Amino acid sequence: MLPLFERYPGLKHRLAHISLGTFPTRVEKLERLGQKVGVNDLYVKRDDLSGEVYGGNKVRKLEFILARGLAEGAKEVLTFGYAGSNHATATAVYAEQLGLRSISMLLPQPNAEYVRRNLLLSYCCNAELLENRNVPLLKMATGFHLVRHRLKFGRFPLVIPAGGSSPSGTIGHVNAAFELKCQIENGEIPEPDRIYVALGSMGTAVGLMLGLKAAGLDTRVVATRVVPERFGNGRGMAELFRETNRMLHSLDVSFPLFEISEQDVDVRSDFFGREYALFTEEGMRAIRLMKEYGGISLDGTYTGKGFAALLDDAEKDVLRNRTILFWNTYNSRDFSEAISGTDYHHLPACFHRYFEQEPQPLDG
Repeated sequence: MLPLFERYPGLKHRLAHISLGTFPTRVEKLERLGQKVGVNDLYVKRDDLSGEVYGGNKVRKLEFILARGLAEGAKEVLTFGYAGSNHATATAVYAEQLGLRSISMLLPQPNAEYVRRNLLLSYCCNAELLENRNVPLLKMATGFHLVRHRLKFGRFPLVIPAGGSSPSGTIGHVNAAFELKCQIENGEIPEPDRIYVALGSMGTAVGLMLGLKAAGLDTRVVATRVVPERFGNGRGMAELFRETNRMLHSLDVSFPLFEISEQDVDVRSDFFGREYALFTEEGMRAIRLMKEYGGISLDGTYTGKGFAALLDDAEKDVLRNRTILFWNTYNSRDFSEAISGTDYHHLPACFHRYFEQEPQPLDG
């Protein structure tokens, strides 16, 4: 049983859930890396291994989102992201496993090797890939395709917000906080003083914040913004926190309601860089350190920037005598065999440039 359901059994009977991932994900102490950066008790939560085919933070969200879709009789799902969206790819992977068709409404982004890999895996999972030049055009195209699929299949697709960061999706990381509490009680890690995590569509950080409060832990979540501020900010986090909290309380009144304001949220914005998915020197340094001293791969769009914030605080010598947990939201599963031999020319022509043009300079 999920740790959240064990603590609040009323939720088990009122909240749709389907098992997709491999949980609990383990916690590891990064001894060599901690010594290198001056953090005596540095740990990592290996959510990069959350799924057998495709890991990362999206699996926890999709366990609740896709379960709700199945309960409502959905046959298709439609979601959003940039061209190399980890969320869109994870949705394609797990929707196919459940017999659901997926539609990805995508925006352009700076080129990188991971963009190519994710596009190919989404294609191999039979996702319908649609690129839109900007957000206004994406909104118009979304309306068109919703109507088109309603006329073709007799019902609308289940619409999943970007990143899966609806209240339903956010519950996945409320549960993750209770999972962490079990690991603390089992002696796998002391209670962390801080959790560092990348902030994209906000659901992961918000779910952890809410779950930690409900689990009675005093751990502070430090969220490193890696998207434009209009997509990830303190006000939005506080609102998503309240929406998710109200939903859980409505399903089980024993789940407490908490007060939160924008001032209660710790968002770091100094590591975003100039543009979404444009790698930074600080982020790439963080990636190299984690790989060399921890043996774990990070990425330039999300986790590299998130770990860069942790390193910056370490260099200011404010973490030395604290227990610090880095929450790794990146997929580290190797799916090269699944996409081996796939010709990118089978993708819509608008995506071919990601394979024909060089990746950004810091990639590689």
